[in-house]
Amino acid sequence: MTDGTGVSCKPLRETSAIAPCNHEEADSRMMVNVTDAFHRGYKKIQIRSVDTDVVVLAVSTVSELGGGLELWVAFGTGKDFRLIAAHEIAESLGPMRCNALPMFHSLTGCDTTSYFQHIGKRTAWKIWKLSDMLTTALCSLRKDPKNLQDNILQTVERFVILLYDRTSSVECIDAARKDLFVRKGRQLSLLPPTKAAQYQHILRSILQAGFHWGRLTSKSCDYPSPGLWGWTCPEKWKPMWTLLPDAASSCKELIHCRCRSRCIDCKCAQAGLKCIAFCTCKGDCENI
Repeated sequence: MTDGTGVSCKPLRETSAIAPCNHEEADSRMMVNVTDAFHRGYKKIQIRSVDTDVVVLAVSTVSELGGGLELWVAFGTGKDFRLIAAHEIAESLGPMRCNALPMFHSLTGCDTTSYFQHIGKRTAWKIWKLSDMLTTALCSLRKDPKNLQDNILQTVERFVILLYDRTSSVECIDAARKDLFVRKGRQLSLLPPTKAAQYQHILRSILQAGFHWGRLTSKSCDYPSPGLWGWTCPEKWKPMWTLLPDAASSCKELIHCRCRSRCIDCKCAQAGLKCIAFCTCKGDCENI
C-alpha cells in the first residue's frame, strides 16, 4: 500500500510502478493500488470503503483497465453493507460514461464540491442520460482540464438549466433564473445559481475530477493551485462562491410587485423604485 510518497509492502518487492506516489487523497490512492495489483496478474480484486466517491472512482478505473478485471467494492456497514460489482456497472455504462462519471459526480456534488440545492443525484442522472453532448463535454474536461472551451462550458450550463427546468429552451443560466422568477414565481432559494457562481463551481469540479481524479491509474498527479480553480485562502482554503458583489449590497433590486396594471401604490412605488421585468406587470405600468 502507498504510505506517503513511498510504499509499505510485505513481502518486500519491486515497487517502482507505484512509488513515489503524490496522490493527496486516499480514494485515488486506492485506485493506484488496484492498478498495480491488476498489472501483477490479479483479475479479481476487492476494496473496502463507506465513501460513494470510491465507488465512482472504482467504476471509472475498472473501465480504463479493462482486461477482464473483476473489481468489487465492499460498501457500507451493518445492515447497509453490500458488495458492489464495479465491473458490472462499468459494462452497463460503457467506456464514455465511465470516463465522464467522476466529472459528473464532482459537478453534482461530492466530498469536496457542493451540490445544487434541492437537486439530487437521481434527477441529475436522468438529465444526463438524455444528453450525449454532456458526456463528451465531461470527458473533455477530465482529459484536458485546462482547456475550458466556450462550447464545453455552454453544454454544462445548459445541463444545469435543465436540472431546474426541463421545459426550458434558454441557453443562458441568468436568463433561466429570470424566467423562473418572473414566469413561474420561484423563490430565490429555488433558482439555479448565477452564471458567475456557476463558473466558480465548475472550476472546483474540474479541480477535483480533472486534476485529483484525472490520473487514477498513475502514481503521480499534477496539482495546480486551488486559488486558480474556485477556491480562496484568506486564512484557510474555502470556496469562492462568486465574484459578484454580495446581494445585501443591492437588496433593493430584489423588491418587486405582483400588480398587473397601474402600480400606483405597489411595493416598488413605496420603495421609490421603478417597476422592472421581475414584476408581474413586467414594467409595463404607470410606475415608470
